[in-house]
Amino acid sequence: MLEITGIKFMWYLLGVGVVLIGIISAMRRQMTRTGEQLAQAEPSASRRQHNEVNVFKNTATFFRFGMVVALLLVIFAFNWTTYEREVYIPEIGPDWDEELLVEPPRAPEPPPPPPPPPPPEIVEVEPEEVEEEVVFEDQSVEIDEEIVEAPKPPPPPKPIKEVEPPPPPPAPVVVEKETDEDIIWDIVQEMPRFTGCEDISGTSNEKRKCAEGKMLQFIYKGINYPTIARENGIEGLVVIGFVVEKDGSISGAEILRDIGGGCGAEALRMVNEMPKWIPGFQRAKPVRVKFRMPIKFQLQG
Repeated sequence: MLEITGIKFMWYLLGVGVVLIGIISAMRRQMTRTGEQLAQAEPSASRRQHNEVNVFKNTATFFRFGMVVALLLVIFAFNWTTYEREVYIPEIGPDWDEELLVEPPRAPEPPPPPPPPPPPEIVEVEPEEVEEEVVFEDQSVEIDEEIVEAPKPPPPPKPIKEVEPPPPPPAPVVVEKETDEDIIWDIVQEMPRFTGCEDISGTSNEKRKCAEGKMLQFIYKGINYPTIARENGIEGLVVIGFVVEKDGSISGAEILRDIGGGCGAEALRMVNEMPKWIPGFQRAKPVRVKFRMPIKFQLQG
């Protein structure tokens, strides 16, 4: 079967139009020249119709020519074939997991607070022994006949102030336990996959391979090689980490590995523009799954 692209079809149509215009112009010029010659040869019979300048004598020929042109145009239209743009997908290689073992640079942690000052030293001072002189006094009592007044009673004791009760102990801090809904899994029984392969028949591995192909076609079809990276010849592997939620949406996308030149930002843009995935399942329940995607930037030619 003849395969004709859109550009070829336009060239063919333009060629047919040029040929038709050329034929019409040539016949018109020929008819005009013949009519002038007949008018000069027979001035008195200029109003008489001549067979040489009759434009209707070639009606059958033009009709057949038009039918042939129309048939050719129909054949070209039925053979018009469009091709999708071939997407170049560079090979990532089997060792990209080892490169992810290098953790991304983290922000420097704040310095620890200074230690508290040491408590003051308590120096024990031994009391000095003081020798007291013992003085013997005369303690004999002379009894007088005078009446001795009885001693006054001591004053009543002052009331004891009420001691304030100690403050109540602080309330215990309740630590919320992480529920199963908040757990982000690394590996589940059925890993999440890209959409587009739900209707095919086959095993889970076959569907997963088909989903990987669809995902790479989506990424490399819409990605734009950054101008700075292209001009400076920057190539390499960019790794984007994200979480596939229970409904298949993408959240928490971040750059785990960057090569500079705007490649990391471009890869992050494509990941955020991805449609919803088929979520991961653990014990027949959708769960949140962490995913890491390598995207290779490679210049062609």
